[in-house]
Amino acid sequence: MGVRIPSMISGAKQILKLQFLITREKADVPRGHIAVYVGETQRKRFVVPITVLNHPSFECLLKRAEEEFGFDHPMGGLTIPCREDAFVNLTSGLQ
Repeated sequence: MGVRIPSMISGAKQILKLQFLITREKADVPRGHIAVYVGETQRKRFVVPITVLNHPSFECLLKRAEEEFGFDHPMGGLTIPCREDAFVNLTSGLQ
């Protein structure tokens, strides 16, 4: 059984593009950014630049989100199942 990482990542990116189009209309998400929900049990909303989507570390988070939620995210937006402090440390190093 092979791993389909490129297809999983492209599927996640398609969801992010749709999420971006939906959240783009909200005033609190600036152009070029996306809203994501982060947390293992309690979710917190973060707005991050879309440039982080191509970073290998962030792609690992996307893969983990796909494994846990598939393409059905309970919050209605992209949900990333990791600790908030780990997410903040990762994304602050990427910007």
